[in-house]
Amino acid sequence: MSSGTTASRSLWRDRAFGTYWFAQSLSAAGDAFAFLAVPLLVLHATGSVAQMGLLTAVAGVASVGAGMFGGVLVDRYDRRTLMIVVDVVRLVLYGLIPLAWLAGPQVWLLFVVLPICEAAGMLFQIAAVASVPALVDRDRITEANGRLQATFALAAVAGPLLAGVVSARLGPSVALAVNALSFAVSAAGLRMIRFRPRGEVQGVVRREKPLAEFLAGARFLWRQPVLRALTVLLAVFIFLTYGFTDVLVYHVKHDLGGTDGTVGTVLGLAALGTVAGALLVAPLRRRRGFGTAWVGAQLVCGLALAGVGLVGDVRAVTVLTAVYLCGISVGGISSMSLRQEITPDHLLGRVTSAFWSTHYSLGPAGAAVLTWAAGRFGVTAVMLVAGAGCVLVALGGLCTPIRGAGTPRATHRAQPAPAGI
Repeated sequence: MSSGTTASRSLWRDRAFGTYWFAQSLSAAGDAFAFLAVPLLVLHATGSVAQMGLLTAVAGVASVGAGMFGGVLVDRYDRRTLMIVVDVVRLVLYGLIPLAWLAGPQVWLLFVVLPICEAAGMLFQIAAVASVPALVDRDRITEANGRLQATFALAAVAGPLLAGVVSARLGPSVALAVNALSFAVSAAGLRMIRFRPRGEVQGVVRREKPLAEFLAGARFLWRQPVLRALTVLLAVFIFLTYGFTDVLVYHVKHDLGGTDGTVGTVLGLAALGTVAGALLVAPLRRRRGFGTAWVGAQLVCGLALAGVGLVGDVRAVTVLTAVYLCGISVGGISSMSLRQEITPDHLLGRVTSAFWSTHYSLGPAGAAVLTWAAGRFGVTAVMLVAGAGCVLVALGGLCTPIRGAGTPRATHRAQPAPAGI
């Protein structure tokens, strides 16, 4: 894909990647405001953790629906343009919420805006993942993903802390206004860069109906033993953990007597775990291989979730949530990098779409069940069950090709799909 000179170029000196990195990091800081503000808006207006879970579930259904065919759009059209359009849409929609809240709580509006924004966000994420190989060389993909996720996590540290202060003083709706503005920053940054030309067999790929093109990505995914096992196991993992943030916010405020500021502090400090995971993943994967890194990450997540249910102190909950997010970071970056490395560029959007829409398909139901169960049976019981389930996911990975998967070069590398799919 590149010459030796290009391949050896440091990411610190790559202007296109640097601009993309900076703009998306600022946007991630805005997302962190919404991460806290949306559950707080619902909790303030209704006082119900079940309503929080229902909103998460509805938004999740929209995200999964968009994920099914988002990859087709990403592979058909210019990825940079799609990302800019999505940013503008989210800028407008999220901006409506603080305006509407001036007349009082409008929970119904969240059930309209959030699903649309989550669907648009899924399209953006697919395009963003598919665009990384167009910004850096393949031997730097894991490093680039790690740096992106590390700075996203750093933004997530400051974001909830600031969002908690803003929410406590001005209300959660104002915090959402900050998120809306962050999409303008993202769009401006994307306009300043150009992606590398898309090569491989793109020029001879015959376009088919959207369903047929989606199924082409799904077939590629299913024929790769490691990717197939990851998809199945992550579907279970997402079911168990998709509603964790809602449960955590409820736990800190309802069970531990925290304020909005306390919730922001917990989420902000816990995000340091994501930073740690993003910095650890590249060396860990080089030294121990993909299988060890991924299985270990799922095991850590399960133990941390169980711990959250057992401890009754805000500081301990913060530490265990950080450990959980560290595991999420290592596992997520590892699996994302593996897909990017072994998937032909002209299929990358569709493979990413098939992967996400499949393993997130159970997420909305999981969020509804998890939050309902937390209100009905208590956070302790729910976190113990979720943690045990994640441990079983890790053990399941040991019984699949994931266990023997090493570095990407040791993994069975897919051949470019023939023209016409």
